[in-house]
Amino acid sequence: MKALVFHGPKQITLEDRPTPEILAPTDAIVRIRKTTICGTDLHILKGDVPTVTPGRILGHEGVGEVVQTGGAVTSFKAGDRVLISCISSCGKCPACRKGMYSHCAVGGWILGNRIDGTQAEYVRAPYADTSLYHVPASVDDDTLVMLSDILPTGFECGVLNGKVQPGSSVAIVGAGPIGLAALLTAQFFSPAQVIVIDPDIARLEVALRLGATAIVSPEKEDAAAFVNSLTGGQGVDTAIEAVGVPATFELCEAIVAAGGTIANVGVHGRKVDLHLESLWDRNISITTRLVDTAATPMLLKTVESGRLAPGVLITHHFSLADILEAYRTFGDAANTHALKVIITPKA
Repeated sequence: MKALVFHGPKQITLEDRPTPEILAPTDAIVRIRKTTICGTDLHILKGDVPTVTPGRILGHEGVGEVVQTGGAVTSFKAGDRVLISCISSCGKCPACRKGMYSHCAVGGWILGNRIDGTQAEYVRAPYADTSLYHVPASVDDDTLVMLSDILPTGFECGVLNGKVQPGSSVAIVGAGPIGLAALLTAQFFSPAQVIVIDPDIARLEVALRLGATAIVSPEKEDAAAFVNSLTGGQGVDTAIEAVGVPATFELCEAIVAAGGTIANVGVHGRKVDLHLESLWDRNISITTRLVDTAATPMLLKTVESGRLAPGVLITHHFSLADILEAYRTFGDAANTHALKVIITPKA
């Protein structure tokens, strides 16, 4: 099969690899119908994720069709159309029993990280019964890919961890796919203000269309001063960091209100300064999290009902044969205006 293989920082190639096989009775082999590229994949290419070793097939998102199952799989059969969760969960270990699937003792974020992932024609899905989802026939594949990772990540790590409440003020720092997913799902809770901060004017315009009450580019004005002016000098109740670089986290520190929450979502590959000299008496909370995908069933129902339309985040389509161009497009979003790119292997 064809697959996108990581060989070290800034080194990826599309190559022929063996089609995966069942290795454990809880496995399923899934033919990929659609996959995508995540901002985390760009962090991998920068060398920010040392658990990804050369030779790994990247990708942790996708929709596909089950072609084979291990003997212990009871919930899926060949021919089933499924959503592949970015998190693999055994469902039995102490972390899974607490609903903290991202810290599963034998799973977690392993696809495209510690085992081969979804940017290929086929993938082996471990713990299929608790890591795949049956999907509504009425929802198209492209839209469903948004539920593999970005929608539950924006919701769980940003909105829920950030304690967004009715009437609250929220700032989302970073208007990439994750930040925009947080914007879409924050509106479940009717915050009074949702301010989106990003240097990319095109992405800010998208944020306005998707429900942001205000936007600001740090390249055009002082973002912290702008946020403080909108909040009566108080700052925001929730600051969601959706980029993963020191400057954006420090901006969150500058705009969070007393008693507020900084919800970190971004993947950080470098140290960030915590300014306790100015925060020690502010009663703030800082949360970190890897998505657990516990909210995926709820989000599936919300998308099926038409109350949530994450397909608006899709901007480009590529074949698997053109995945290197897809990476270039996604990595140069400032010029290409890419948000989510959909990749389709050949039938």
